[in-house]
Amino acid sequence: MKRSPSSLVWGTVFMAAAAIALAVASVNMLRKVEPFFSYFYCFAWWSYIVGAEAYLYRKRGSSPVVEEPGRYLLHLPFSVTLWLLFEVFNFRLANWQYVNVVEQVPQRWLGYWVSFATVLPGLFVTQRLLDHLGVACTFSVTPLKSAERLCGPLIAAGALMLFLPLLWPRCFFPLLWLAFIFLVEPFNYKFGGESLLRELQGGDARRILLLALSGAICGFLWEFWNYWAGSKWVYTIPFLDFLKVFEMPLLGFLGFPPFAVECYVMANACFLLLGRAPWRSTRRLGRSTWIFGGIFLLFLHLLVFRGIDHFTVASFRR
Repeated sequence: MKRSPSSLVWGTVFMAAAAIALAVASVNMLRKVEPFFSYFYCFAWWSYIVGAEAYLYRKRGSSPVVEEPGRYLLHLPFSVTLWLLFEVFNFRLANWQYVNVVEQVPQRWLGYWVSFATVLPGLFVTQRLLDHLGVACTFSVTPLKSAERLCGPLIAAGALMLFLPLLWPRCFFPLLWLAFIFLVEPFNYKFGGESLLRELQGGDARRILLLALSGAICGFLWEFWNYWAGSKWVYTIPFLDFLKVFEMPLLGFLGFPPFAVECYVMANACFLLLGRAPWRSTRRLGRSTWIFGGIFLLFLHLLVFRGIDHFTVASFRR
């Protein structure tokens, strides 16, 4: 798409605003000025997301924020919901804890929501940045010929990968960061959603590679910005809790690339379900379902937030 004068102007404006916001947040974080100190992670990530989206808009003249704002905004509640699924598993695994979180419940829970909402936007804008820069533009693989036959075994393997960490968390906790790829991707393929298996059938594995690279980059940024924040997470990972980089054991960084692929697969499943929902047949039913669906998600989020406070928060900041 050809760049327009407006994309050049607005892209530049938002890039500058994001850079200023990150600089202000960083200086005030170092000075331990609130709310920048406790919520530095939120300020840093949203500055990055806005700046990266603005850069792509300026360079390409197009952006999902502008072209499909409704779909883009749905990434936020999807992001929170998908991450909370991992938080629920962590109630059993106990791989991370939150320390020095703010004591006031409304501010704390709002902080959870705003932080967790960055996961999908951060990963996907990084993937699109890599795509724009032409990373691995000639990468291809031998076309996959038996995707249909693989669906059953993949689903079985994914279910096993979810079950084993719950049964023996100390030994099998890493499987959680692969499980939903195997469990969910076959459904995306079989029911016509955006599918990595379908791309592999055509010999195209570039998206998988870009997602994995995006996960590695975002993993570094997650840990870097978390390290400096007043409210943060720390890890207690069995057998691997050594050679820490920031708060993450070195081998723990291996989980970020598959996590990015996992997020892509799970987000596609969310949009697939949304597109195939029977309530889309009538406008009135659709509006009612949106309302009740939003209320249900809010209740679910608050319920898991309460669980995080009980199982995962190790200390509060007054």
